Amino acid sequence: MKKVRVEDAIGMVVAHDLTKIVPGEFKGARFKKGHIIEVKDIEELKSMGKNHVYIMELKEDTLHEDEAAVEIGEAIKGENTYFNPPSEGKINITATREGILKIKKDLLYKINEIPDVVVSTLHNNSVVKKDTIIAAGKVTPLVIEKKYIDELKKVLEAKNGIIDVKPFTVKKVGIVITGTEVFNGTIKDKFAPVIKEKVEGFGACVKEVLFAPDDLELISKAIDTCKESGCNLIICSGGMSVDADDITPIAIEKAAKEIITYGSPVIPGAMFMLAYDDEATLIGLPACGMFVRVTVFDILLPRIIANDKITKRDINELSHGGLCLRCETCNYPICPFGK
Repeated sequence: MKKVRVEDAIGMVVAHDLTKIVPGEFKGARFKKGHIIEVKDIEELKSMGKNHVYIMELKEDTLHEDEAAVEIGEAIKGENTYFNPPSEGKINITATREGILKIKKDLLYKINEIPDVVVSTLHNNSVVKKDTIIAAGKVTPLVIEKKYIDELKKVLEAKNGIIDVKPFTVKKVGIVITGTEVFNGTIKDKFAPVIKEKVEGFGACVKEVLFAPDDLELISKAIDTCKESGCNLIICSGGMSVDADDITPIAIEKAAKEIITYGSPVIPGAMFMLAYDDEATLIGLPACGMFVRVTVFDILLPRIIANDKITKRDINELSHGGLCLRCETCNYPICPFGK
């Protein structure tokens, strides 16, 4: 690259996008990379505060910022993502569909240790819509040495990118409402409508809503009925505390092959239970899920609907950021809870 006075740059090729900013009205590339400067452009360039411009003059072992951005985009994009041509040296990675954003964080950190390379993403496990920009990459100088892009490619060799969108796949949900007082009609159930609204928000369908008293055999029978109906997510609510009549966790344990957790380091949601059977995910939902807008259930539900296997380590890591501030106006998920 060569720095040239704008008056001397007539007929030369602009090396990078030249941004124009009019506060409150416009911000964007007024002259794109590759533009050939003409006499009529001089006044406009000076009005933009450009008394000098960089003219393209690349060496064999260097890359222009736009070329480098494309290389970065190709290296980091993964399943269900795409990118458009770079603008002002930046490449945006975009989701092709709705789902859960999965970021290979260790590789992301390694990439950002490479000199002059910058990659930014949304939070891992974020819910994203189709055409949401989920990451951006660029290099900081106008021209970067190829060796740094080669280093990036080496870090990601055979990794199929670091950014994927995992689609929502769970479609059939069974709800088991436990508690003798609800079963007998002493109190009206308010759990099922809340759960139904939340799972349907991710495209799932509630196939069964069953009620059972505080009886191990009957709760187990209700869970089995959900399985027989083809439900691949079964949510049991109520009876999750340490009271003598609370036997829902025992029923879930009996129905499952793998218990991930009974208890979570998230408040609200400390008595949450998660388990897996061969064909279904089983959840024990504590009472807070009925009257608190956001709990551990809301943090994990999108991942569960996307069939993203959750480990005990995943649950433990929620302890950092797992305390809800109980704000007067809830803005979840645009808040620190669960991050």
